[in-house]
This record gives sequence, structure tokens and C-alpha cells, in this order.
Amino acid sequence: MKENRWFHDHVTPDMVQSHRIREVVYSGRTQFQSIEIIDSGGFGQCLVLDGKIQSSEADEFIYHEALVRPAMIAHPHPERVFVAGGGEGATLREVLGNSSVQRVVMVDIDEEVIDICRRFLPSFHQGSFEDRRLELHYVDAKQYLEKRDDKDEKFDVIILDLPEPIEERPACLLHTREFYQLVREKLAPDGILSLQAGASSWGNHQIFTAIINTLKAVFSLVFPYEAHIPSYGGMWGFALASQKLRLLSPTEVERRISSRMKRDLRFYDGLTHQGMFLLSKNLRQAIVEEKRVITEHEPLFIYQP
Repeated sequence: MKENRWFHDHVTPDMVQSHRIREVVYSGRTQFQSIEIIDSGGFGQCLVLDGKIQSSEADEFIYHEALVRPAMIAHPHPERVFVAGGGEGATLREVLGNSSVQRVVMVDIDEEVIDICRRFLPSFHQGSFEDRRLELHYVDAKQYLEKRDDKDEKFDVIILDLPEPIEERPACLLHTREFYQLVREKLAPDGILSLQAGASSWGNHQIFTAIINTLKAVFSLVFPYEAHIPSYGGMWGFALASQKLRLLSPTEVERRISSRMKRDLRFYDGLTHQGMFLLSKNLRQAIVEEKRVITEHEPLFIYQP
């Protein structure tokens, strides 16, 4: 990213979202990826990895509450949580906000990203990295789960806050059937997987539908949903997956939020929960018609300029 007045985020090969730069707070490269923290005119401070915005100060609460809250609320009593990715610490912040959580295992391959975010983005993590319930590992998520041979270690909720699949980048093989099968093995019988599943805006939804179809090849129950993330340029897809899961009514969601949460939420509530799962007819049809299953031998990559 050049230090000029504008940062250009390539949403698709044919669409660019431009952000006026007030200040480049940090710019560098880790062992695995480029990292910038920019202060933008429209969205405040933004974390940028490999040229794509991951989080913005103005709307990160929408993304992170959408990613974390539905799974944490749907589970009857989440105590053990596994988080992959989420280096800025905001996903961890949302997990730790649930009063029932006793242990969180977080893995991220890039220690430098976490160190930089801890230093420059305190409003995102809000001290979550110092929480005594956290067990932090700097390792590839797939390698970590493969090496854990303790059959008694099962997680109530697993959250995958991974970057989009860019070729030859750390997360490129963590959006596959094989990885989802490994995740399923590490879930408790009533465990729930939650993940970000790429853009769901119409015309830019191909990765979203492929991820949903891949999840369906592994899990009995898959519930796709979406939320509008302005800094991402449109609608963004998520999914819950489980062998045993039921969606809750708005009233039950509100009751559980009231009894479990340590602080107020800004985005997620009962009506928002209901609305996120009401996909449009054309997007539902695209999911039904999707045939691709993403595998390690046939991975799927996003456009990268």
C-alpha cells in the first residue's frame, strides 16, 4: 500500500472501494503477510492485511458480534471455546463477554500481527489478551488441532475468524472439507461451529455459496446468514454448523442475552438475530444450485490484485 491520500480496497476485479487516508499509523511486513494500520476518513482506524481491510474502528462491532453472538447464544452453556484467527482481539473480546466461558484456546499463526494490534488497536481488543481464561498459541490452526490427541478435549463453540482464501497465504487451506472435518471432530456433541464465509453481496457471492455447500458435506445442520459491513463494501456471509442445533426465537435470544452478557451489545439482539438468517430468494437459490465442494486438492481463492 502506497502512502498517498487514498487506499484502494479491491472488492472484486471490477469494483474498488476507496478510503481517504488521514494517517498511516503502521506499515510493514511479517513473516506471513503485509500489515498496515491506517486512519481512514470514513471508518477510523483500519487493520489491513495483504491489501484488504479486515476490521475498521467504525463498524468492527457489527462484524464481530455477528460472528460470535449467534453461536454463543444458541449453545445451552458454552464453557470451552476455540478461536482460530482474529489477531486484532475483537473476536476474543466478544467471546470473553459471555459469563459462562471458562476457557478460550486461541490460535493465530502470526505473532507479529497480534503484537502490532495489541499496541495500536486497544479499542478493538479492550485488554482481552490479558484475560486469565485465555490460552494463546502462535501456530497454524490445522496443525494445532491435528496434534491435539486428547480425546476428552472437546469444544462447545469453535469460531473461525480467518482471512479470505488468498493463494499461498496462511489461511488458504482452512476453507476446505478436510479442515471442516477436523473441526467437527473437536466439537462436543452439542457443539457449534461459527465462521465468516466471505462476501454474500449478489454478484460477489461465489465463495460464500461454495463454503456453505462445503459445510453441508460435513455437518448435518448448516445455517447461513449475513450482515451488512459498510467497510467491506456490502453484505458479508457467515454460517453456523452443527450436528445438533436449533435456531432460537427473538424472545429467547433476548432472554439469553440478558442472563449471560456482561455488557451491552451494539448490533446484536433478538430481532437482528432473526433478520440475519432471512436470506433473499435469489441468494437461497444460489446456495441450492451450488455444486462445488472446496477441498485441499481443489481449493478456492479470491481475486487478489
